[in-house]
Amino acid sequence: MLGENIKTIRKSKGLSQQELAVKLDVVRQTISKWEQGLSVPDSDMLISLSEVLETPVSTLLGVNVVVSEAEDLKAICAKLEVINLQLAQRKTTRKRILHWFLILSCVVLVSAFAFLVSLESPYLNWDYSDPETAVLGVAFHSFEWLFVRTAPILLIGAIIGIFLTRKKE
Repeated sequence: MLGENIKTIRKSKGLSQQELAVKLDVVRQTISKWEQGLSVPDSDMLISLSEVLETPVSTLLGVNVVVSEAEDLKAICAKLEVINLQLAQRKTTRKRILHWFLILSCVVLVSAFAFLVSLESPYLNWDYSDPETAVLGVAFHSFEWLFVRTAPILLIGAIIGIFLTRKKE
């Protein structure tokens, strides 16, 4: 009877055997033995147990304690509600971060495009007889060629992403 009551009350408080053992400064196996009825706590430990479980000693020693299923369901529902709120908050945060990243990407793309336009491809007037200058000119031209072709696609994708991730009211 005592073992069953300890187990029922411990579970209703949401404690594992290990957590209860730490609070009572005993090993987990001691709690297991009490719950299985293989041993019983002494009087001092019984008082400590009642304090940790916030239950009178008479309840621990009395008739079997039965926790109603409604209380279990309420506890489970409360935990699930907290988890759902945390997941929703995480999703909102990720969406907000993505939204601002896409805005920043648009700003960077437009700024880079404006910068390249303002340079007016100065490498076209370089003297390509020097091999180092020729390599540098080809590198600049390759970057500009690739950027001019990919930037509009990236910009359109980012703008679409901004509209898809905006906060809806």
